[in-house]
Amino acid sequence: MNINWQPLIQIIHAHQRFVLSSHVRPDADALGSEIGLARILESLGKTVSIVNSSATPGNIQFLDPTRQARQLGTAAKPEEVLQAEVHIVVDTSSWTQLSDVGKLMRESSAKRVVIDHHVSSDDLGAAEFKDTTSEATGALIVKLAEALGVRIEAEAATALFAAIATDTGWFRFAAVSASTMRIAGYLIECGASPQAIFRELYEQGTLAKMRLVGRALDRMKVDCDGELAYTTIEWNEFVELGAVPADTEDLVNECLKVSGTKGAFIAIEQQNRQVKVSFRSRLDALNVAAVAEKFSGGGHRLAAGATLPGPFATAVQRALDAMKDGIAIARSSQPKSEG
Repeated sequence: MNINWQPLIQIIHAHQRFVLSSHVRPDADALGSEIGLARILESLGKTVSIVNSSATPGNIQFLDPTRQARQLGTAAKPEEVLQAEVHIVVDTSSWTQLSDVGKLMRESSAKRVVIDHHVSSDDLGAAEFKDTTSEATGALIVKLAEALGVRIEAEAATALFAAIATDTGWFRFAAVSASTMRIAGYLIECGASPQAIFRELYEQGTLAKMRLVGRALDRMKVDCDGELAYTTIEWNEFVELGAVPADTEDLVNECLKVSGTKGAFIAIEQQNRQVKVSFRSRLDALNVAAVAEKFSGGGHRLAAGATLPGPFATAVQRALDAMKDGIAIARSSQPKSEG
């Protein structure tokens, strides 16, 4: 799916003050896209702020060495959002995922823009530049830079490479194409170092993280005749072990390593006792975006998420029931073998 970038190029050239935001608990695609886009806009002489509802997780802070991304209500004031001429939202199209920043957006007179690759979507009243077939929002930012005629510098290249690498499971997911690898190669030419990025993302774990991962793996369960695997983590375990929520990044994918699994989820209790659930699927027929949307979440057919209210055991059971229903639907849609 090719995006016509010309309307956005016109918006960029016609305005000076930009605010960039992404979803709560930003991941590498969210932050990497923000940093990459900020550097592109700054190269054009624009004034850029990055304001998110959540603080940047420690494991991806290396993508933002100047700490440009700031949390609303702590390092960033509401006036920064309200005074922007253009508010660009990356890697989400959800009011819920924008949280407190979204509330300010509703009050602001700024022109709204969305750059995203997720299927699930709210009407943000924005000019949308979406490609739901794209491997990552970071890849869309690279294509925007090309349309603008801007060469990406090293810091932005690092952020955008991390965005794409993480959202593709380090280039192993089905969305990866020849175009993905060409973009990755271009970012390496611009200064991204895959070795350094991988080391920062995956080889900086603490002993607390290893112990938390061990517990989650030890309590993994299977259901649906082995087609569903899932695990859970309660908040008191973070406290007991000295781990942090970012230590669970990508842990849900461990469940898909069990032979025969078609789907997976991990339920993680938050400090406020809400439960963040990440859903994964191996099959197009098992649409986990539709599963997540039952809980006002969303994402892609093969990777999605939602936040459920507590209590914890109830939230886990609701997630389990929803995934069992999803697997049942997937089974019914498969052609029956003749015999």
